[in-house]
Amino acid sequence: MSISSSASACIGLGSNLGQSRTLLKEAWQSLGQHPEVSLQALSSPYHTKPVGMESSHWFINAAGCLQTTLPPETLLDLLLETEQKFGRVRHPELEGYQDRTLDLDLLLFDSYVIQTDRLELPHPLMHERLFVLIPLAEIGTQLAHPLLQKTIAELLAEQEAKKQNGREGIEQASW
Repeated sequence: MSISSSASACIGLGSNLGQSRTLLKEAWQSLGQHPEVSLQALSSPYHTKPVGMESSHWFINAAGCLQTTLPPETLLDLLLETEQKFGRVRHPELEGYQDRTLDLDLLLFDSYVIQTDRLELPHPLMHERLFVLIPLAEIGTQLAHPLLQKTIAELLAEQEAKKQNGREGIEQASW
């Protein structure tokens, strides 16, 4: 699949090992050095409690939007290469989520809907995760989930209504 013009993509950024804020900021800037990527917006960082895993290390999460002429699969490759460049080591032999220096998730790519072994767009869990929706809403409340046909602001409001403690475990930070 190739695209003939620029596409908008949204990336989830996360880290809970090392100097997380610095790692996220530097990884974001590194993405912008690619000739086919133009950085558009980066949210504030958010200090978030680990979700779906046992860890004493809280995460720093953020979201960013960029323009690219890369196809979605090639952008995914760039994200994976950037993770490695910043020290991400994957342990496929371990089950579940693990602590990580850097996690870059391709959340949205225009209104593409893709489901392959390597890539699923939109990200299959983004609409359930406050640590994704809160920073993404900061920079793109009117972005729409192509399958659910709801804006990020609407998805965030739904998730906050479902959570008894609202935004507990998620605190806005600064770069």
